[in-house]
Amino acid sequence: MIQRAARAAAVAALLASIASLQGCAVIKLPPQTAALGLQAPAGLPRQHELVAVPFFPQTPYLCGPAALATVLAQAGLVADVQSLGEAVFLPAREGSLQLEMIAGARRQGAVATQLPGELTALLREVAAGHPVVVLQNLGLSFAPSWHYAVLVGYDLDTAELVLRSGTTARERLSLRTFEHTWARSGHWAITALAPGQWPATASEAQAQAAAIGFERAAPPAQAAVAYRSLLSRWPGNLVAGIGLGNALQAAGDLPGAALAFGAMGERHDSAVAWNNLARLQLDRGEARLALAAAEKAASRAARAEPQWLPATTETLALARSAAAARP
Repeated sequence: MIQRAARAAAVAALLASIASLQGCAVIKLPPQTAALGLQAPAGLPRQHELVAVPFFPQTPYLCGPAALATVLAQAGLVADVQSLGEAVFLPAREGSLQLEMIAGARRQGAVATQLPGELTALLREVAAGHPVVVLQNLGLSFAPSWHYAVLVGYDLDTAELVLRSGTTARERLSLRTFEHTWARSGHWAITALAPGQWPATASEAQAQAAAIGFERAAPPAQAAVAYRSLLSRWPGNLVAGIGLGNALQAAGDLPGAALAFGAMGERHDSAVAWNNLARLQLDRGEARLALAAAEKAASRAARAEPQWLPATTETLALARSAAAARP
């Protein structure tokens, strides 16, 4: 985001005055840069650059849409800066908020996942082939100049990063400078990947949140792809299992949904999983099976998940009525 000229000039003047006072002072490295200099992360190549990542030059105020288009195109998804600008640009802010960036990625079919606020996480993503959208504050805390860029490379020997930034296709920036500007944004960074792929460094909680957010914007079949891949990485994730069942049911795959709910019910004895299975079986006319699942749901709710008692009690009554009506 390009800020007003007066603000930029004031910040530049202040920085110049600070620099003139430093004289021969020793430059102290920010903590994460210093840690990288002392010991490189295990298994991380010393240099890596994603040279094939496309470049979308920024036009005024549209660094967010340009950065988003970059990672979307790399993921094989539709990437048009002007269309993205219309979707995520906020005129009153002269830019794009982080929530709008995430929502914009999801609307285009990408799973947007927020990353840990660690330099090593960013480098590992690049090494894994994932460009990373980063938010920088190129100004100061009291006179911010917000800017989105895309990290595409690094070199630990020269302590530099390579970014698609502004109108520069291959900006080389020192780790020290980047960490300062990134820290002033709260260390915000995301990947935007095609459904079925996950960041190398995302935690289970971060991936789960990303899948839930993606489901709200995506067609059910695509949401199912995201949940299934999450389960392949974290097999016991209850939220992903129930989400998979819901997505498959919405997509019309009722046998697949029943399998997903049943698997989570067996694994976790989950009231929600059993209740969803019972409802699905009622819809399919499987009254006896529905009654068995509804009894498990109500029993679990009574023993350990009282918040689900109203829903499971209602389902149990419906299942009993349906079973009684059948010969």
